[in-house]
Amino acid sequence: MQFLTIRKGTAIFFLVAVIGIVLAAGWWLLKAGETVVFNETAGSPPREIHMVTGEFMATLPNGKKIEAYRWDPGTIFMEKGEKVRLIIYGVNGKEHPFSIENTSIKGTVKKGEETAVDLSFDKEGTYRLICHVHPDKEHHGPMIAYIVVD
Repeated sequence: MQFLTIRKGTAIFFLVAVIGIVLAAGWWLLKAGETVVFNETAGSPPREIHMVTGEFMATLPNGKKIEAYRWDPGTIFMEKGEKVRLIIYGVNGKEHPFSIENTSIKGTVKKGEETAVDLSFDKEGTYRLICHVHPDKEHHGPMIAYIVVD
């Protein structure tokens, strides 16, 4: 009767090899579905993000009308150093003078017009796009959008 004998070193080698193959297969399976959606190259135009001004209106049970103005989308995401052209179309409200907190960027969005704002941030963080006509609840706001820079 013959017995199969495996040395300790050989067993460890095969165990490490199997673990390595399993880890490589798992990594490949997890990465297989990834697709680069946007990849900025030198000389390419900035990525465009479109935003609109919007208004919500409702009537309370006592008959009082309430309204609120918003930026839509309310949050945009960009990479640190990325060049973005934010194009804001005025749909509701006569005009919305705005500024981006902690920057020198400011402008005005007028009803029926587009306002283009070129953005690029060197610091990560969250920057608020604030409408000065609707800064709080008392002025039908707050009309604030968030620019998240990673």
